[in-house]
Amino acid sequence: MRAITIPEPGGPDALVWAEVPDPQPSEGEVLVEVATTAVNRADLLQRQGFYDPPPGASPYPGLECAGRIKALGPGVGGWAVGDEVCALLSGGGYAEQVAVPAGQLLPVPKGLDMAAAAALPEVTCTVWSNVFMIAHLRPGETLLAHGGSSGIGTMAIQLAKAVGARVAVTAGSADKLARCAELGADILVNYRDQDFVEEVRKATDGKGADVILDIMGAKYLDPNVKALATNGRLAIIGLQGGAKAELNLGALLTKRGAVTATSLRGRPLAEKAAIVAAVREHVWPLIENGQVRPIVDRTLPMAEAAEAHRIVDASSHVGKVVLTV
Repeated sequence: MRAITIPEPGGPDALVWAEVPDPQPSEGEVLVEVATTAVNRADLLQRQGFYDPPPGASPYPGLECAGRIKALGPGVGGWAVGDEVCALLSGGGYAEQVAVPAGQLLPVPKGLDMAAAAALPEVTCTVWSNVFMIAHLRPGETLLAHGGSSGIGTMAIQLAKAVGARVAVTAGSADKLARCAELGADILVNYRDQDFVEEVRKATDGKGADVILDIMGAKYLDPNVKALATNGRLAIIGLQGGAKAELNLGALLTKRGAVTATSLRGRPLAEKAAIVAAVREHVWPLIENGQVRPIVDRTLPMAEAAEAHRIVDASSHVGKVVLTV
């Protein structure tokens, strides 16, 4: 088969479409013939040599895909050759085929094509596990989602609104904030010229955000704690603003706040399967009834993976950038 390889870490042109050995499904895995995959910032880090795949995972980038089951490995039940699926991956989505643990498969939602389906697994699993399974966002509460126009942000807005929460977002342009508003965001903050702490507290009558979904890490740690409501929960899922910061424990204690930090890629198979099962139960019905939808900015052929990386690196997109095989 062919796959996007990274012979040497570097810029977007380090991505090389090359012939590689076909994957073989192991016990409990299925072989998926990939139709589409989507670009995540983790892929950019892997290309640069900063984010190696977990032990045993495919060496090729790509944390999600959509396609059809080509073969079943030993011990797999509940799926059949030819089923249309999308999948959460530890790697290998930028390829013509990938072996996937059966617990990380999802059926393609009714009414969606392969491009839209490929844009779902990573964002739905990330948002549902952090905002709902860990931070327990409830109806009537306020969620602050940083990077509201990203793939994660556009999904967080929709899922929070679907459960009856209020949503605040940050983004870097009026156009991106307008797209967030179209998806249901209530409080719009341009981080280039507005203080999100002040804006969120003002919009909530001084209370603050009950849950914050953060992609920035160190740079936003102190202001995030300031923006938290009493009993607020801060979920950190990215380190775009650095990995080390000083935490004012006194401020956190006064608010009875909680800080969690998680990644998805390296979790044990059983944990990922539990998240995928929860997404299928709670999120898939919202997608199939039209309440929630994947936001696809554009679709490019796999041969243009380098250009897709440039687009995501420049943050010139809204939602997900999808690659087709």
